[in-house]
Amino acid sequence: MVDSFSVSLPASARRPTDVDLSVRIGSLLLSNPVIAASGTFGYGVEFAHLVDLNSLGGIVVKGLSAQPLAGAPAPRLCETAGGMLNAVGLQNIGVRAFVAEKLPELRKYRTAIIANVFGHTLAEYVEVIRVLEDAEGVAGYELNISCPNVDQGGAEFGLDPTLTTQVVNAARKTTKRPLWVKLAPNANVKVIATAAAGAGADALTVANTYPAMSIDPETHKSRLGRLTGGLSGPAIKPLTLRLVYEVSQTVKIPIIGLGGIETAGDSLEYIMAGATAIQVGTAHFADPRASESVVEDLRHHCRRLSIYTINGLRGSVE
Repeated sequence: MVDSFSVSLPASARRPTDVDLSVRIGSLLLSNPVIAASGTFGYGVEFAHLVDLNSLGGIVVKGLSAQPLAGAPAPRLCETAGGMLNAVGLQNIGVRAFVAEKLPELRKYRTAIIANVFGHTLAEYVEVIRVLEDAEGVAGYELNISCPNVDQGGAEFGLDPTLTTQVVNAARKTTKRPLWVKLAPNANVKVIATAAAGAGADALTVANTYPAMSIDPETHKSRLGRLTGGLSGPAIKPLTLRLVYEVSQTVKIPIIGLGGIETAGDSLEYIMAGATAIQVGTAHFADPRASESVVEDLRHHCRRLSIYTINGLRGSVE
């Protein structure tokens, strides 16, 4: 149990009012390990009147494409047992509008801003990054490699290690900024993680939503505007926790855990499984302050358990 875990430190190092939550992901130092996940926190600025953005370790903005996308037809969300199903369709304003309209406001905050990048071809991924390379205020990139690759007949970059290598390598050649790769949970994650790390990824986000569906028995139709969507929320946490552990045993680069995180305890589970940082996602739909609350609770939790550095917990599962 998390509550029974404590770390022994020399008396001279114990400062009950000083909990070090800072974590390093490659060259990027975050004030704490709590990051708002892409697709659940808008572009960040929409939450500024509700959340102290500076309290977060980072914000991964809504996925950006080379051109604006209208997204999927409604309905886009439906509740499931212990979670949520979504088919938003990666709606976004496009990378150029983001740079012109959203990024100037985000520069006012010291929180690390990570741009989630996606495309249907290698050229589209590279184009988005090149536009962002000329802009100040972006701390790094998170590649969403769960998108259909039109050039390869509908295959997904994140399911094929060769395609993974190609897209990560292309992104790596385009930027020196930190590069995270967001893995698909329905892939052979150890194989894909190895390919991404080998191609130059600085960190891995584990994992995206799970392919799933929900049917209305009265109408015989999908409860979404599309037949299938992505499952997220507490129901997937045990599944993704195992993926984080497996990937942590496979690669040496940092892992960001994502899936069903709502509390400090959830965060500590992921860190003990091998994650360096975590992302809060679906919880924002119920509570816009969810990620800020996790930071506060994590600090309180660590003090109560006499844990004075979060990094000492990483990979400590027995």
